[in-house]
Amino acid sequence: MDQTAVCDFGLSRLKHSTFLSSKSIAGIPEWMAPKVLRNEPSNEKCDVYSFGVILWELATLRMPWSGMNPMQVVGAVGFQDRRLEIPKEVDPLVAKIIWQCWQKDPNLRPSFVDLTTALKSLQRLVVPAYQDAQNPPLAQEIPVNTTP
Repeated sequence: MDQTAVCDFGLSRLKHSTFLSSKSIAGIPEWMAPKVLRNEPSNEKCDVYSFGVILWELATLRMPWSGMNPMQVVGAVGFQDRRLEIPKEVDPLVAKIIWQCWQKDPNLRPSFVDLTTALKSLQRLVVPAYQDAQNPPLAQEIPVNTTP
């Protein structure tokens, strides 16, 4: 049976001593949902927002909100409802999922069950549609430079 594990993405990494904490929240603003940044009650839909940031990160290979300090991110995302720009080069289906994860109204964001279904259709981007069991892919060696 396929199972998906979800973590609290706001706590999933630390970056440059920008750890934000208070009596009720902790995490990195760049990945936090607007409601969390405003210290409002949160639920799974806030984690969906954070998942959207991680998906954006994977699709763009960029750090979210680079060039802004954590307090600027709090203001931009939490109080000005700004979102990261999704480049035109991002696959349209991936872009749609990211956009859905960032809906202003958390009730309009997909559930993780919905995301699992949507992401399965994207496996074509990373997994061959058909792989002959008789001919498994060859192991690829990654050269490692041992000299500095």
